[in-house]
Amino acid sequence: MRPAGLAFSFSISLLLSVAPAVHAQAAPAEKPAALKWGPAPAVFPQGARMAVVSGDPTKAALFTAELAMPSGYKIPPHFHPTDEVVEVKKGTLLVGMGNKFDASKTQAMKPGDKATVSAKAHHFAAAQGATFIEVTAMGPFGMTYVNPADNPQKQAAKP
Repeated sequence: MRPAGLAFSFSISLLLSVAPAVHAQAAPAEKPAALKWGPAPAVFPQGARMAVVSGDPTKAALFTAELAMPSGYKIPPHFHPTDEVVEVKKGTLLVGMGNKFDASKTQAMKPGDKATVSAKAHHFAAAQGATFIEVTAMGPFGMTYVNPADNPQKQAAKP
């Protein structure tokens, strides 16, 4: 792990050295399009919201999406067909590996933290405080619950 002071001074000197060149090349700034937020797909437990940043999660190509979760939100043990890179944008994401949700075996990811979760790796997560994450993966997006009874789509189908 790098000492925090070293990373900070390097970042400031790098920023100061490139700022004039970047400013000189910058065209009139256009505001990026606002993300279009909506309910997360039905495969997620109810309560999360999602926005696609780039790509199309339904296609066989790279995509990036953001997921917003309220405090206390939990995603039971599951896995994906492809690797995914997760970055915490806001809040704290508690992540654990395994077939059973066990909060005592989670690791806290804070804003700026990134992690790669390998394809088919069984994992679970919970939000501590309102939490926003960015996920980048190859599509099409898929999510399979270790325990099929945890799948919200199956629960909704019950009479």
